[in-house]
Amino acid sequence: MLSRLRKLGARAALAGALALSASTAALAQGTLRIGMTASDIPLTTGQTDNGGEGMRFMGYTVYDGLINWDLSSAELASDLVPGLATSWGVDATDKTKWTFKLRPGVKFHDGSDFTADAVVWNLDKLLKADAPQYDPRQSAQGKTRIPAVASYRVVDPLTVEITTKAPDATLPYQIAWIMMSSPAQWEKLGKSWDAFAKQPSGTGPWKLTLFAPRERAEMVPFKEYWDTNRVPKLDKLVLIPLPEANARTAALRSGQVDWIEAPAPDSVASLKSAGFTIVTNAYPHNWTWHLSRVEGSPWNDIRVRKAANLAIDRDGLKELLGGLAIPAKGFMPPGHQWFGHPTFDIKYDPDAAKKLLAEAGYSPAKPLKLKVAISASGSGQMQPLPMNEFVQQNLADVGIQVDYEVVEWNTLINIWRAGAKADISRGVSAINYSYFIQDPFTGFIRHLQCNFAPPNGTNWGYYCDPAMDKLFDQVRNTFDKAEQTKVLEKVHEKYVDDALFIMITHDVNPRAMSPKVKGFVQAQNWFQDFSKITMATAGR
Repeated sequence: MLSRLRKLGARAALAGALALSASTAALAQGTLRIGMTASDIPLTTGQTDNGGEGMRFMGYTVYDGLINWDLSSAELASDLVPGLATSWGVDATDKTKWTFKLRPGVKFHDGSDFTADAVVWNLDKLLKADAPQYDPRQSAQGKTRIPAVASYRVVDPLTVEITTKAPDATLPYQIAWIMMSSPAQWEKLGKSWDAFAKQPSGTGPWKLTLFAPRERAEMVPFKEYWDTNRVPKLDKLVLIPLPEANARTAALRSGQVDWIEAPAPDSVASLKSAGFTIVTNAYPHNWTWHLSRVEGSPWNDIRVRKAANLAIDRDGLKELLGGLAIPAKGFMPPGHQWFGHPTFDIKYDPDAAKKLLAEAGYSPAKPLKLKVAISASGSGQMQPLPMNEFVQQNLADVGIQVDYEVVEWNTLINIWRAGAKADISRGVSAINYSYFIQDPFTGFIRHLQCNFAPPNGTNWGYYCDPAMDKLFDQVRNTFDKAEQTKVLEKVHEKYVDDALFIMITHDVNPRAMSPKVKGFVQAQNWFQDFSKITMATAGR
């Protein structure tokens, strides 16, 4: 079934790519055309869809947050930096009150002013269902990113106060997800988010000039961008959805695009020999199976969870991927500052896996039968079809028989948001999901806190352990970074020792590009800065 889907996807995606050739053949110098893994243009109104790739290409390009990520270095791990807020801090006597000082003189693309009123307006569009500007689509993407927020208010035109439900040292990381759209542009376009999607207005370094769903998006530099160092050097940035890896590679080879995300692993050597550049870097990513813990789930048995983790040949999977992976030893990558000292050694040990399964009542002759939801492509999903076929065979060898429910990436995101109990989850007991693990909240808390089960959050599997919740509370109440790291080590140790996910691999964020692409610095981040890029006039 998976091979059939790959062939059909390749034909459809390649046909789409070929249809673009006429319209892209005569592009001016200084235009960068990118082939995304997404099957559609990400939501353009502010809070993007399509996961981390949506934020990469349509979030931090057209928009800013109050807090941004430093994307300037390939050598250093990314950290938070001032965005539309020049500073932020928690009250010394009331750890639930945060004050954000806003950057003066910032303009939206439509020329209107960015003020504290705009911040409150944007939070209302996500959190206040009776607000005129409330947008269910954006709320679905943004509300679960900021679960700490209880209330917010304008203090003065350049100051906003945000109150959290309880002390929460992770609030700045949550706020970095929230993009600021122009209230004036929404009013001007008849208070319609559909109209706004075609003519969006943010404060970011790029302005969207063309939006053709499932076909292409085009952006030009916002010359009045507040950070003069990040005013783009390119004339134009073009985004093209190409969800099938071989179709992306073919489009790059034929000159229809200049850059592709996630090239097909078996094409990397030949692309290099043909003069293309392959760029990789470590970044906070993992590729896991998120497990259902609802009543009756086979994953409630720790023997089954540990057996599945021991059944996977991660080095063999790395070889399948042409070396473009880091085998998992935990939820965090090996050597991560939060890794700690777990006692469960995640490795390839099929004999130990069979023994654990036998204790649980299963064997290759009497297999445990499971259904798992996976995507055919998507942001951070690497090469999900061949990778999951590999995992499927590993698990079959020890006595776990897996059937896959293959869906589009945005559908899988909707399944993830809805939870294991929802009808949309189609009775699966796990989902294959790549996670952004860049901060304490997105890396740990959102996945497993008891009260973040849907619809309150993205604890898809309905896991609930008071001991883990106690650790999460300690993370939130520890405002000293060094002390917080010690707590986060304990969190990770519990993730691993309790085998709470099937922890498979970490991506190295590969992308392939024409040698004409100059000046790109690949940050250790899901997001990237396209402002410094130029296109050489000679070469392929």
